[in-house]
Amino acid sequence: MRQWAMPEAAPSASRPRQQCADAVLMVRPAAFGYNPETAGSNAFQKPAQAGCGPQAQAAARAEFEGLVRALVSEGVSVCVAEDTPDPPKADAIFPNNWVSFHEDGTLVLYPMEAPSRRRERRQEIIDHAVQELGFRVRHLIDLMHYEAQGKFLEGTGSLVLDHSERVAYACASSRTHPQLVRTWAQELRYQPVIFEATDREGLPLYHTNVLMCIGARMAIVGTEAIAPKDRERVVGRLQAGGREVIEIGHAEIAQFGGNMLELGTWDEALGDSRVLVMSDSARRALQPDTYAQLCGCTDAVLAVPVPTIEQVGGGSVRCMLAEVFRAP
Repeated sequence: MRQWAMPEAAPSASRPRQQCADAVLMVRPAAFGYNPETAGSNAFQKPAQAGCGPQAQAAARAEFEGLVRALVSEGVSVCVAEDTPDPPKADAIFPNNWVSFHEDGTLVLYPMEAPSRRRERRQEIIDHAVQELGFRVRHLIDLMHYEAQGKFLEGTGSLVLDHSERVAYACASSRTHPQLVRTWAQELRYQPVIFEATDREGLPLYHTNVLMCIGARMAIVGTEAIAPKDRERVVGRLQAGGREVIEIGHAEIAQFGGNMLELGTWDEALGDSRVLVMSDSARRALQPDTYAQLCGCTDAVLAVPVPTIEQVGGGSVRCMLAEVFRAP
């Protein structure tokens, strides 16, 4: 990865931060498929239900294009980068795990657990996003060297961020090392909140963003998955931010009911507004009262079907979106 010239001072960390980005980076897959190297820590991967090979690749591409169209129709700025077929990168569709773009011009590169996923980090993708979306790199934080130490932190999969309160939530797993959470938080001046969370079989949840989403006015959290010793602390910190805390359980988490993202957009009638993006399976998993609560905390809800990506790749809509926060 190359270095950037950074002549300008970053904006003050003390001023209010945007919670919802109005632009995202997405990577169109060239070799999507089941990755056995990641399946050991990701119980959401279920290749038998959707198949692999050309059929899965074609289905994933169609689901990808559907999400792009849906986001653009809602007024979200979408930068689409192209994956390369060689070397094959089964999980390239999930760029939020290896890069994040922050409002103060900070660009972070992350250490990935699976060696096959490290090939996803490509300079041309960053350059494309920077140019197309007008992001100005003022500061680079490169954490990739921690891979040699066996320590990993997979971007906004590992971290769910409350930008306005400057809190970084992270459930510890093989992909989310507590030391790196603290290192990241110190570098970006966030408060780390680290906890343990498991699925209903007692296995650690591989990423924090499968059980938690923080929007401008709400936080949805899978409290049933959080270890009892940590639950009150996590929920209390979420409530301290003044948001409506909406709780979900294992059944919703298993259908990616916690894997959603609120984005900024613009509407002719509403002006600046927000859209909460989730998968169709997540939408159907939510109880009616939970969905009603969510609708009351955002301006619009967008549910897009991505069943192949969920079943074969083990990630959902939020995992496909790398937010790009542009200076206001």
